[in-house]
Amino acid sequence: MRINPRTLGAAVFTLVLLVASTGCKKKTPVTAPPPPAPPAAKDTTPPPPPPPSAARINSFTAEPRSIERGQSATLRWSISNATDMSLDQGLGPVGANASRQVFPSNTTTYTLTARSASGTDTRSVTVEVVAPPPPPPPPPDRSARISGTDMLTREAQDALFDYDKSELRDDGRQAMQRNAELLKRIFAADPSFTVAIEGHCDERGSAEYNLGLGDRRATAAKEFLVQLGVPADRMTTISYGKDRPVCTDENEACYQRNRRAHLSPAK
Repeated sequence: MRINPRTLGAAVFTLVLLVASTGCKKKTPVTAPPPPAPPAAKDTTPPPPPPPSAARINSFTAEPRSIERGQSATLRWSISNATDMSLDQGLGPVGANASRQVFPSNTTTYTLTARSASGTDTRSVTVEVVAPPPPPPPPPDRSARISGTDMLTREAQDALFDYDKSELRDDGRQAMQRNAELLKRIFAADPSFTVAIEGHCDERGSAEYNLGLGDRRATAAKEFLVQLGVPADRMTTISYGKDRPVCTDENEACYQRNRRAHLSPAK
């Protein structure tokens, strides 16, 4: 087959243009994938604190629960989580774990209150007050049934003296102080009763001298009783000297017993 030179030249020219066009075409750049997103920042804000616990009264007791008027009871309690604690009946603020002694005169209810920001708790106890039992009847007045003579014989004390002396010693004054109270009771119960104050001596010395010494001893005892408020007109004095000894042994212990002022019913 015979090709037309003009046709062949046009074909070659077209081919050259196509190749040139293909070689000069710009390459489309490849787009890189986007970088990964940075991790989200952690939340460092602390969580909110839990709400405060509510006030709570764990226990509230009274010991004992029943008392007699004039006695006391003890209130005891235990409280948790409270910021303000108080007892009514005028007792005021208290601690969380404490006790209080109370003296109610009548049956009384005590209320314990515990408060906090989250709430209030209350609890009450009652102390019952009962009247005390009536006092026992007074003992019978035995002095009204015992004669003044018997009382004097049983309770009167002797005042003892030193040898050849008529001044009351300390022990003698103490004896007469007790005798003064005794005589006042006897005279109050028996307005007609009178007493004799006897003066006695030991066996040494003459009878005449000892009569005078015994009289001085009886007089000293009476004057002391009068100073203590005993009526002088309800007392008499008498001296027996050494004629009525209570002991006859010849020693100082026996002599001392005989040197005395002695109280007896007046004849």
